[in-house]
Amino acid sequence: MLNIALFGPPGAGKGTQSKKLLEKYNLTYISTGDMLRTEIAEGSDLGKKAKLIIESGELVDDELIVQIIEKKITTNPNSKGILFDGFPRTVEQAYILDGLMLKLDTSLNAMINLEVPKKELINRLLLRAKTSGRVDDALDVIKVRLEEYENKTKPVANFYAGKSKYFTVNGVGKIDCIFQKIVDIIEKNQRGSKNQYRVASQTPIGKRSNGRPIN
Repeated sequence: MLNIALFGPPGAGKGTQSKKLLEKYNLTYISTGDMLRTEIAEGSDLGKKAKLIIESGELVDDELIVQIIEKKITTNPNSKGILFDGFPRTVEQAYILDGLMLKLDTSLNAMINLEVPKKELINRLLLRAKTSGRVDDALDVIKVRLEEYENKTKPVANFYAGKSKYFTVNGVGKIDCIFQKIVDIIEKNQRGSKNQYRVASQTPIGKRSNGRPIN
């Protein structure tokens, strides 16, 4: 399975790039924001709770998010992989995701970060507010969301960098150019994984990959 997390602050372009990745790789799309907005639109109890949290710029609690994610994954058994858009958002969620992936007998291949300057992010979000009517794209809420990202979400990069699974792409430029950079990272990562598997499968029992006996 190809399991990718698309990372970056609000307004970085994760939604736009996610659509292109879904078409190319036939992945199950996990967007906690979309899932929560659906609950809000339906007026469910969960939606009412989430609405208050989102409108204040805060993050929805981990337990609630993971329950929604697991349900989404298990109802798409024929998927070729998973694309996480905006998740995990905290180091705690990263640990929880590792556990969930282990439970599903798979793992996250890579986290790809879209880097965009703060001023550009604010301009993008304000423009989006005019066309989408999203209440969480008001200027005061935008500032809270970006601060939340810096304080709680950005440390997630260090978590995956320590696992050699963190990659960065410049999120400013033509959409197709940004997409190609993301694809290049994915393809290179897949080739590396296949090579590691090939070396491991060719190593005789009782031998290291360099041919020396294991003590």
